[in-house]
Amino acid sequence: MSSNTDQLRKIRDQVINFTSSPLYHHRTQNHYLPVIGEGNHHASIIFIAEAPGIQEARTGHHFVGPSGQIFDQLLNSINLKRQDIYLTNIIKDKLPQNRDPQSQEIKAYAPFLLNQLQIIKPKTIVTLGRFSTNYLLSLCHQPIKPLSQIHGQPITISTSYGTSNHIPMFHPSAALYNPSLISQMKQDFLILKN
Repeated sequence: MSSNTDQLRKIRDQVINFTSSPLYHHRTQNHYLPVIGEGNHHASIIFIAEAPGIQEARTGHHFVGPSGQIFDQLLNSINLKRQDIYLTNIIKDKLPQNRDPQSQEIKAYAPFLLNQLQIIKPKTIVTLGRFSTNYLLSLCHQPIKPLSQIHGQPITISTSYGTSNHIPMFHPSAALYNPSLISQMKQDFLILKN
């Protein structure tokens, strides 16, 4: 059986060569890189964001801009480092004009995310933002509620590899537009720590 790293490399190669993706033309036309996943390949915590922003698409790395600084602050607040976790997105390519993902785009990229979860088998799945939260809730046949009502509340979900904790959270970029959310995000991260 191949290692987690070997299996995750296969996913990376599949995404890079995903020419039938609805976003492939946008990627190549703008010389963007897909942002697939990084961190600990055996992590017990996986963070799932929505889609890469411009700085992420230019570098191929997660959370490299101002929202990355907020994300690192939040991790530091509970003594976690990026190398302790695994970080990925539902959509692996940048969306035009940073618009919301469309259902066919989520459907196109979802198999890569599901494979990442199956390989890593995290005990805790943290979704960052509305789209990743709604996707995971619908996947697990849970009712979809506004993120403002359910953030920071652990939900036990059944996965193909057993049960896992799902903790919905606000996306770090939300604090760029609404700085008052930072204290709430820190509270949610404390729940993650516990």
